[in-house]
Formats: sequence, C-alpha cells, structure tokens
Amino acid sequence: MPKGYWVSAYRTISDPEKLAAYNKLAGPAVEAGGGRILARGSRVVAHDAGIAERTVLIEFDSLEQAVAAHESAAYREALVALSDGVECDFRIVEGID
Repeated sequence: MPKGYWVSAYRTISDPEKLAAYNKLAGPAVEAGGGRILARGSRVVAHDAGIAERTVLIEFDSLEQAVAAHESAAYREALVALSDGVECDFRIVEGID
C-alpha cells in the first residue's frame, strides 16, 4: 500500500511564538496519528522556480492515515494555536508503491 505524506513549505513566519505553540501541540498529534517526521528545517536548496523556505516532510503508512491525522481533534487544536502565525503551503500526497 502506498504511503501518505504531509508536505509543508513555510512561505513566511510572522509570529514565531505562535509557531512554537503549534509545534508543541502538533508533534504529539502527528505521532498519535502514526506520522513520522522525515525532514524539518530551514536548510533547503531550491532549483528552477523553487523557493528556499522552511520545509517539513512527514510520512504516514497510507494516504488515509495522513488525512485522518490532519482531521483529528488534536491536530485541529494545534492549527488553532498557529492561527495566522505563518503562511504555509500544505498538501497531503500519496506515495508510489
């Protein structure tokens, strides 16, 4: 079964305190949902039309698990804490077998 992935690229971080509050809640919510953080950081090499911005990659056992984790009450609480603290390009994608 193909894995599911959360891919987040942070365009701007306007409130680092909100991001820190989100991180405290999001980490346990992701882990409870079966997610494993594969990459998280600001060291990015961008090519072509890409933008070197903070990027996070999280792996789940399936796309369905990734979607369920995003819809969980615990992760929704983390999103409330984040509020308008960042501008983020977030997507859930299915891996290949």
